Amino acid sequence: MTEEISLKAKIIYVVLSALFVILLWLGDEGKQPMVYNGTELQHSVGLIDSENSLVLQESVARNGVVAHTPGYVMNKGSYTVKLDYISEQQDNVLELWEQGDKIAAWPIDYTKNELTADFTLSRDTKQLELCINYCGKGGLTVKKLSVAPSTLFYTDTYFMIVVMILLHLAGWWYIKGGRERISKEMLVDGCIIMGVALLATTPMMQTYLYNADDLCFHLARMEGVKDGILDGQIPVNILPEGLQGNGYMNAMYPYLFLYIGAFLRICRVSLAFSYKVLIFLSNLASAGCAYVAVKSMVKSRRSVTLAVVLYTLMPYRFTNILSRGDLGETLALIFWPMVIAGLYHLVMGDRKKWYYLVIGFSGVLQSHILSATYVAAVCTITVLLYCVRIAKEKRYVELLKAAGLTVLLNAWYIVPFLFYYFIENLDKEVLRWSGYFEQSINLSNMTQSISLYNKQYFSLGLALLGCVGLGVVYLLCEWRKKSDGSDGFLLYLLVLGAALVFMSTGYFPSRALMDNSFFSNIATMLQFPWRFLGPASTCFLFVGAAALERSEIIKPYRNAVFAMLIGLNLLVIITVPADNNHVPYKNAQAVASKGHETKLGTSVGLFYPHEWRLFDAIDEKLIRSVIVSDIASVSIHDYQKEGTKAAVSYTASSDQAYIELPLQNYLGYRASDELGEPVKIEQGDGGRMRFLTKGDGAEHRIYVRYGPVAGFVIANVVSALTILACLWRRVRRTFKAQQ
Repeated sequence: MTEEISLKAKIIYVVLSALFVILLWLGDEGKQPMVYNGTELQHSVGLIDSENSLVLQESVARNGVVAHTPGYVMNKGSYTVKLDYISEQQDNVLELWEQGDKIAAWPIDYTKNELTADFTLSRDTKQLELCINYCGKGGLTVKKLSVAPSTLFYTDTYFMIVVMILLHLAGWWYIKGGRERISKEMLVDGCIIMGVALLATTPMMQTYLYNADDLCFHLARMEGVKDGILDGQIPVNILPEGLQGNGYMNAMYPYLFLYIGAFLRICRVSLAFSYKVLIFLSNLASAGCAYVAVKSMVKSRRSVTLAVVLYTLMPYRFTNILSRGDLGETLALIFWPMVIAGLYHLVMGDRKKWYYLVIGFSGVLQSHILSATYVAAVCTITVLLYCVRIAKEKRYVELLKAAGLTVLLNAWYIVPFLFYYFIENLDKEVLRWSGYFEQSINLSNMTQSISLYNKQYFSLGLALLGCVGLGVVYLLCEWRKKSDGSDGFLLYLLVLGAALVFMSTGYFPSRALMDNSFFSNIATMLQFPWRFLGPASTCFLFVGAAALERSEIIKPYRNAVFAMLIGLNLLVIITVPADNNHVPYKNAQAVASKGHETKLGTSVGLFYPHEWRLFDAIDEKLIRSVIVSDIASVSIHDYQKEGTKAAVSYTASSDQAYIELPLQNYLGYRASDELGEPVKIEQGDGGRMRFLTKGDGAEHRIYVRYGPVAGFVIANVVSALTILACLWRRVRRTFKAQQ
């Protein structure tokens, strides 16, 4: 019997918990103003005086915007800006800009030394900047610029408090009744999984974000999904505020798990913290999937624990997170263990666990398209290799179930993706910018730990190479003693992993093979051969975990081998470098620290690549207002846009004229006039929507909106019904088991 917790212990626990909440609340930066000294503003001209002020004189021979803040991803609401200055002329101006548009301006009165102004944002901004517009005459000294919210910049602290309360409730549930349902083994395993996930997240526990290669794009996607949800899109196929409000295609890059970050953004959690939460959850899910998958194939808790630690802390995951910023591959790596375990059970293991493959394939598909093609290739190779066994044992039934259920569950995403990929006029050739072979990696890197100072750094790490060694010893020395089908599958995984590593190195003749059109077509689409390291690492992990459990030769040294491999893998965390600035604030007076700024996304910006734009939709052709073909015959009276909905009113004296809206003409948009009659949308310059005018001199109005698309709706319904059917079956089985 478990001893009852004393009243004294309960009181101490409540007091300490309340104290912790109070300390969190007192440390909330979300309500503190951001303060920039003149020297902290981004500036191209001027001098810095002894008080860290920015001094501009007429001798700089420059006027216009000479200094500005970074671009903020800021929540809608009311704010106050305050400027401390010394000005000798009246014509200097403090301006507020959003994505290239000036939305407010306040004259700097030369008779005063302080300017205070309020402004309200009607919607969340993507690149909000405060700019100093210098008239070019006289002196101007910018001492300090601050921005303060009327309520909060972001709700990060309150989110942490809510999470802490939920954890306390979970602990209370466990003490009251959960102990009877959760064994000590499950509790210990859960603590290991949580601990490893937290350890893997420690490099992100900075007050700033690592500005990795693709981080901008994924932050833009997460912010865009939030905008799409608020626009009423479920699922979100168009990012309504992308490309300077022109809209950006979202259906081509999987985004299911971005809904987590988007939901946090709707709750006004900062962009950076939302991303960090998503990374932590990916670490936690990676550990969890490795645990479930490996445990279904090996019974040793030592081997399962080894797999959890090695997989969650493997170098390639950290390279993706901290160096490449590839959120798609990071999420896809969560499910690779489920794919391997699912294939094993499908061809020779517990055939009732065929759903492992459905979970794995669906998770990868909803994370990263190229990773999904790798999974499809591995599945095809595995099925062909074991086709005789599958046919003899009639396992093709489970194979068909897995394939069918995967398609039905993911129809909501697959249908729009295929529709736009094959029918839409997308500039897909920009995906083939890489020649593949020049991205090959050196085999010598495979033994080393991660380094963020070299952006092209990729490794398996010593621990995973140790797994390879365990597999070789077991399969080479003990194959004849106790060979069975599962050992053959381990050999297959070992060979597959080695082949994938070989294909990622410079020893693979990829450069010579580029002369072959078939290989060149595939290779340029894959872009980077180092992508093979993810599935290769997974294969080696299973081989090492199984060999540690089964090998009689290694048996006397299992504990030592386990400790050595765990220790080697911890080097991955130890060698992740931190920023040289180890304190969160640059100085005592500047609240605009790295921590405060990156929570608003300032040092990373927002970026929309060319891959899924309409053909010829380059940045130079993006517009923010309506364009007319002939200003003499067409007049624009009003243009309004909200999300993917827009309306424009005009009068025209010619039927040969046209107007173009600042909206990308993706398939799925429809238009109607003031009478509700359909209006044809034509393709304009730079992918814009073009409408022919009615030249009767009367005022006309055109309404534009996206969707719903019939095929997409049907696919959504199919996936929703499939999910409900799976849940109903699960509940029914649980109910019968309880009876």
